[in-house]
Amino acid sequence: MLSRWPIGVGVSVLAAAVALRRLSYLARLIRKGQPDSTRTDNAAPRLRRELVEVLGQKKLLRWSLPGAAHAAVFWGFLVLLLTVIEAYGALFSRTFALPVIGHLAVVGFLEDLFSCLVLAGIAALLGIRLATRPAAKGRNSRFFGSHTAVAYALLGLIFSVIATLLVFRAAAANTGDLPYGNLAFASHGLGHLFSGAGLGTNRTIETVALDLNIAVIALFLCVLPYTKHLHIFLAPLNIAFGRDRALGALYRTPLLDLETLNESTLLGVGHIEEFSWKQLLDLATCTECGRCQSVCPAWASGKALSPKLLVMELRDELFRAAPRLLAGDGAAQALVPGVISPEVLWACTTCGACVQECPVDIEHVDTILDMRRNQVMSESAFPEEAAGMFRNLESRGDPFGIGAGARLDWTSGLDFAVEVVDEVIDPEVEYLFWIGCAGAHDERARRTVRAVARLLHAAGIRFAVLGQRESCTGDPARRLGNEFLYQEQAKQNIETLTSARARRIVTTCPHCLNTIGNEYPALGGNFEVVHHATLLAELVADGRLAPGGSEERVTYHDPCYLGRHNRVFDEPRDVLTSTGAELVELGRSRESSFCCGAGGGRMWLEEPVGERVNLLRADEALALGTDVISTACPYCRIMLEDAVATRGAGERVEVLDLAELLERALDPN
Repeated sequence: MLSRWPIGVGVSVLAAAVALRRLSYLARLIRKGQPDSTRTDNAAPRLRRELVEVLGQKKLLRWSLPGAAHAAVFWGFLVLLLTVIEAYGALFSRTFALPVIGHLAVVGFLEDLFSCLVLAGIAALLGIRLATRPAAKGRNSRFFGSHTAVAYALLGLIFSVIATLLVFRAAAANTGDLPYGNLAFASHGLGHLFSGAGLGTNRTIETVALDLNIAVIALFLCVLPYTKHLHIFLAPLNIAFGRDRALGALYRTPLLDLETLNESTLLGVGHIEEFSWKQLLDLATCTECGRCQSVCPAWASGKALSPKLLVMELRDELFRAAPRLLAGDGAAQALVPGVISPEVLWACTTCGACVQECPVDIEHVDTILDMRRNQVMSESAFPEEAAGMFRNLESRGDPFGIGAGARLDWTSGLDFAVEVVDEVIDPEVEYLFWIGCAGAHDERARRTVRAVARLLHAAGIRFAVLGQRESCTGDPARRLGNEFLYQEQAKQNIETLTSARARRIVTTCPHCLNTIGNEYPALGGNFEVVHHATLLAELVADGRLAPGGSEERVTYHDPCYLGRHNRVFDEPRDVLTSTGAELVELGRSRESSFCCGAGGGRMWLEEPVGERVNLLRADEALALGTDVISTACPYCRIMLEDAVATRGAGERVEVLDLAELLERALDPN
């Protein structure tokens, strides 16, 4: 075998040179992105993600069959790295032994076992692709728009690596060169097929198969950096540098001050190099698996937005712009509408389903909102309905345009006085009740805050409100790209809350919960905020509220900004089941909940393309035949109630906040 080493080593050195050249090119390209100093701190959680998401394959295993198939291939390749070492060792010596490990029989068993698992995984992945191929499923295929031919070719290469390995080991078993005995069950079993061919023939098969195995490995190494399977190298990096913040907290932007702006200030992202280096790494890491696309409410309702296709288009633009970026000159192409159409950009509801499902931790929402910021603040190009909302927010302090004078109208009809904070919150007040714009100005949401107020009063909780001093948190402005307006609103509210010495805040709006709790800290506002579902669940558990006796069948819709973004899943269900109601779960619930369509500022935009998202969600709930569709967000309630009415089911199905169900189930004794 000594005579073979020049070929094996030569092919391998050439492949390594090709791969390293490509990886070096990609590294230089990604470094052209903007600095991001938030990606390397907090080493412990980053290491934990590597263990859980990379080694443990946690995200992939959420989808049982494709997850198990991918895990088999991934873990198989980790174990089979030993066989790669053995293959190169065999170029020089038929009796080569792994350092330290040697010829332990159990190693041969594991190598054969994982070789079989990889083949099974490849077969399963091939079957999944064939069963859901775009040619048959169209937009319903998660592989719609992906580079499917390349995927099939890579599956073929992986098969070739394992096939040549097993043939080499089978022949080595017949020649006596395989040192692992009968525990190498697959190798010995395959070897029986040509055991009668004689020692010389088996030596030839062993030699040819070894050369082919090394050649295929070298080809695989060359091809990987040029395809979506580059994620084998980049996914561990992208996961390690992933978000170290709540899903609902947007990418931190610099504090904007009109007086200090200059030509170098980036107002969002208008050109590819204005993304951060981590966002460019996202683009290069995409596996085109389509999991994000399959859970996107915009795509499901017939809109143009696919998170996967958006990333792929931006990645293509990155490579188109590479000569200019690496040379440091040339004209830059505007991303919108040059690469991404406005229809795609404004369809996002920021529900976060794409980010949660992505197995390599791509942050689609931040990328979309960076482009929205550029369109709003630099180009003044945005849906015309948003202009009215911006004006209302800027001049009246709420997106409805009603004004602070009506902030306390919701209290009418209560049989007790609601305490309004004058200057500083009384130390005896347990909670500042943040009403929110919907709670103050929408009659359906007002019913929710009244119910919560009565429940807190019944439980003996002393609370107060800011009244006319309360203003919109700025969430809808931020989600629609108006970062200036958001920061102005945020600074005003932070000043108000700080001067009032707010300690604990309760709110019925998940958007307010998320903004105050997760985003105000970046601007210096650190406050303890809870959602009313969490507080009510505690009051029921402590016996301060004693519901029971309900015989209704209820389903619960998880609001994106309460559930997926802030991980509040159990408390709303605890409240509902405490009433005695029968809780019937939606098919898509908890972290897999389907959006109502109001997020991302889309509450204020028209939906002229495709089906309305709220109708899709309402259809799913109505199919369960429950008496009540419950939720815990004023905007979800508005969207679902409108959809139920549109479907003609308003007479038989109620849409209620969980607080209302709890209140009417209270034991009168």
